[in-house]
Amino acid sequence: MDNQKPDYWKLFISTFELSACTFGGGFVIIPLMRKKFVDELHWIEEQEMLDLTAIAQSSPGAIAVNASILVGYRVGGALGALTTVLGTVLPPLVIISLISLCYTAVRDSAVVSMVMAGMLAGVGAVICDVVLNMLKSLVETKRVLPLAILVLAFAAVRFWGVNIVVIILVCGTVGAADTLLRMKKEAVQS
Repeated sequence: MDNQKPDYWKLFISTFELSACTFGGGFVIIPLMRKKFVDELHWIEEQEMLDLTAIAQSSPGAIAVNASILVGYRVGGALGALTTVLGTVLPPLVIISLISLCYTAVRDSAVVSMVMAGMLAGVGAVICDVVLNMLKSLVETKRVLPLAILVLAFAAVRFWGVNIVVIILVCGTVGAADTLLRMKKEAVQS
């Protein structure tokens, strides 16, 4: 995709369809974006998608919107980012607007409650799939530091109650330092 002009219409339609058919937030749309942009369209490499996902998750705002900005910018620059943001934001905007019109009529409905409970179970399954796929990709790199960061970050949140902002800042710093050291080592070996 680097040598050719991006297809902005395809970029818009891809993110629009993903956003329109995704329930459960950013953690659900990420694997679908990976499948679309890495596996089907081959616009982004697997490792790059993992990197973009990490940046999207650690940035303020909705993960789906952050990821779409990053993917759009990577594929088509600033216009690509604008295109993917519109494609990602329009479906929820329309759906939420329509729901708000009839919310009071359906909020106490048993059928709606059952549908929402079923969707919640599906969202849980998709999030587990995302975690397992990211873990698999991380294990395949055979690098110890990212796995150690993963385990320590999980323990810090789960057992020690460390604020997530502190964890993000520490992990980002360690990751940046590791990348700089590896780049220096590669430069020396060249």
